Amino acid sequence: MGEIKMEDMPLPALFEQARKIHATATEFGADQELVKKGCEALNKCEDMINKLALFSANETKEDISTTDLKYILVPYYLAELTEKIAQDDRIQILKASQEKLKEFISFCEAMELVPKEELESYIQGVPKSVADQRARKIARFKRQKAAESKLLEIKERKERRGRSTRAAALSTPVEAGEEELLDDDGEEEREAWNTSISLAICKAFDLLEMIKKEEEMLSAVKDRQSKDGDQEFSKDVMDERAKKAEAWHRNAAVRAQYTKPSPPITCATFAQDVLEGRAQASQAHDHKHQPLIFGPQSLVNGSFTNERERLAAQVFQPSHRMPTMSIEEAGLKEMEIMNKWQEDTARFMEEANSSWHNDRKFKPGEEEEDEDDEAAQDRARALDDWKDDNPRGAGNSKLTPCG
Repeated sequence: MGEIKMEDMPLPALFEQARKIHATATEFGADQELVKKGCEALNKCEDMINKLALFSANETKEDISTTDLKYILVPYYLAELTEKIAQDDRIQILKASQEKLKEFISFCEAMELVPKEELESYIQGVPKSVADQRARKIARFKRQKAAESKLLEIKERKERRGRSTRAAALSTPVEAGEEELLDDDGEEEREAWNTSISLAICKAFDLLEMIKKEEEMLSAVKDRQSKDGDQEFSKDVMDERAKKAEAWHRNAAVRAQYTKPSPPITCATFAQDVLEGRAQASQAHDHKHQPLIFGPQSLVNGSFTNERERLAAQVFQPSHRMPTMSIEEAGLKEMEIMNKWQEDTARFMEEANSSWHNDRKFKPGEEEEDEDDEAAQDRARALDDWKDDNPRGAGNSKLTPCG
């Protein structure tokens, strides 16, 4: 059998098809053909609702039957799908969607379905203070999350009851006349549609505010273009600007070959000295450690491939001082200092415990008769007397803490 035409479909089937298209376009996104098909189905639903006169201005929400309650969402679905249509004149699409949203909100207001605080803020317009806007959005978000949680709870409860009903039907045969009792869930269905309408009201207010802001921006852009002589940013204009930018960069690269700046500073210590005025950027600096490289230079293993990457390497540098040596190099340096200190200490102790004339080494061939020389003995005695009168370290008494 072929597919049933839209004109021949009854209102419930047409609404269900449009609702599925709306859910697909909202959650997963859809192509323009499917969106336009959904708009056509919703427009057909709206015509059929008006012809059947399902709703009246004299009715309240309690007077509307459960089977007709879902058709209140037709303008809201139509507004959301209309907003997703891609068209050159975006302002006309926004106005059409905004009109359907206002129609939906007005009907819900007449049926007393809009919350009181939301209705008051809608009548007053955009609040002047940021705190009022924030409070209103928070309250709306809470109502939206509560409605979504309630719909999920109703869905899970219906699924559990369906499983229980099927299990009971398998164990106990259903007699004639009991089918209606098993499927009698009118109150739950009414609660689900009322919750869906409350959720749609929250989303409608958010969408209406977004559409107004977008319309204001597009109108401002259109006015600006009309004031500038109705110049449009066409593809040719953008291509011309791109060519000018490429030519400017090309000429700058050629000039950079003759006016090349100083190479980037890769030593963090020297860079700090330059910033604090202790050194000049033009001075040569030597460092044995391998500097850490940031930015595009690190991607090409430390070699600059073009002028752009060389300039970028000067920008992407750390904001803190980098170490001038590795941990291993610092440990080796400290070990070297300690070894030298121990050697110097041992040598000083050896000199302190001995006298220079006792440790005197004779050259080869030198005779020991020099010791008998009276002049040498006199000098030795005089030095010994001087050491007795001036012990080692006596001249540094003022440098000691208690001296």
